Parts: sequence; C-alpha cells; structure tokens
Amino acid sequence: MSGLKITVLQQPLVWMDGAANLRHFDVQLDAIHGRDLIVLPEMFTTGFAMEAAIQSLAEEEVIDWMQFKAQQTQAMIAGSAALQTDRGPVNRFLLVQPDGKVHFYDKRHLFRMADEHHHYQAGNERVIVEWRGWRILPQVCYDLRFPVFSRNRNDYDLALYVANWPAPRSLHWQSLLVARAIENQAYVAGCNRVGTDGNGHHYRGDSKIINPQGEILANGEAHQAMRLDADLSLIALQEYREKFPAWQDADPFSL
Repeated sequence: MSGLKITVLQQPLVWMDGAANLRHFDVQLDAIHGRDLIVLPEMFTTGFAMEAAIQSLAEEEVIDWMQFKAQQTQAMIAGSAALQTDRGPVNRFLLVQPDGKVHFYDKRHLFRMADEHHHYQAGNERVIVEWRGWRILPQVCYDLRFPVFSRNRNDYDLALYVANWPAPRSLHWQSLLVARAIENQAYVAGCNRVGTDGNGHHYRGDSKIINPQGEILANGEAHQAMRLDADLSLIALQEYREKFPAWQDADPFSL
C-alpha cells in the first residue's frame, strides 16, 4: 500500500470527564469513513491534568472503546491517555488497529513546567509502529522540542505528534512541526486540542499535516474545532529521499 489516508481531529476536551469525551469523539468518528489513520489529541479522555491517571477511565475502558472505534471505522485510532500501569501513571500514546491489536508509546519527555515529571513515569523506549505498509513514529507534545529523540534513522515514514500545546507558544509548535518534517525527510502530523482547560490554559489548535519538504497539506484553523484530512504518498516520499538524499550525510549518534 503506497497511500495513507490520514485524518486529524482538532477538538476541545471536557476537563476530567472521560465519559463525556468519549461521547464527543463517538459523534466525530461516526462521520468518518474510508480512512487509514485517525488521530486524536494528547490525553483525549481528560485534558492535560496531573491527577488524570488517578481519576480517569481505566486502561481497559479506553482500549475497549478504541478497539470498537477502530473496528467500526476500519482505521487505526491513535491518541494518548493518562493511565495507571504496573510501573505507575503514564501518559500513554495508544495506536489501535481494527483487528484489536494495540501498540503503545509512553511519553519520554515530561513537561516539568507543569510538574508532569512529578506525576507521571517517563517512557524510555522509542517505538516504531508498522501499519498498512507505513512506518510510524508516535510522539507526545513536549517530545517535539527534542529533535535527537525523533531523528529519522531511515526507520520511519510518518511522525505523529499529539498535544495539549498552549496558545502562548503556538509559534513554537507550528515551527517545530515543520522543522521535524524537513530535517527528517518524513511526513509529520500534529494533532493539538482547542478550547480552555480546567487550569485556565487556552489552546489554539494549529494542527497540521506536513509533507517531507515542509509544505502544509492540511492546516487547522486557530480556535476552531475541525477535521483535517490528507492523503500521503509513500512513492512520493521515496522519490524525494532518493532525489535529495540529505539523510546520507546525517551525523551518527546513539542515545
């Protein structure tokens, strides 16, 4: 499969109300057909709350819902949730296939300015998920600021960033998404929420789907709940990387 039909849902979130958020996304997903990948924001069941893992839906409830929606839409459903695990609370990016298979990545870079590192356990594993012939790198919000961790080692075609990225730093969000696409010669999709959270933080959205040359394929309007769609081409990606093989001159490194 050389094409990937991706949908990004830039939506508001109800503060600390998992059932209300799932009902909201039920309505959004009922209108989506014929896509391969549907992306929801970071902590889509709660908003970016430090107590979310304690008071949120249980992991099995979130996964059950995502499995049902993936089967219903015949698309992979992706988004992060605050969950309790055997090693403590985590901000877990879940990617769920229509057949029920679950992939996950735990957010590595925890946002210290909100004390996230005091409430959640950091992940320590970089994850690549294969889906319908595409290699996908899942990342969460603050991870966007750390390019070494998302460096393309010729092992992914699409980087996904889900976020609750506040409006005052929207320029950083938009600029870094484009930079990650250009420097890694990969598609990038960034899904940010809109609205105001329980702490009074405002979110513009500014979600984007970007091609490997940094061109915007789909752009989320500021402060608007909306759906973004784009069709990605693996053939176009491979042709570009062959024509302009800057990746061959990348510096070697290890984490």
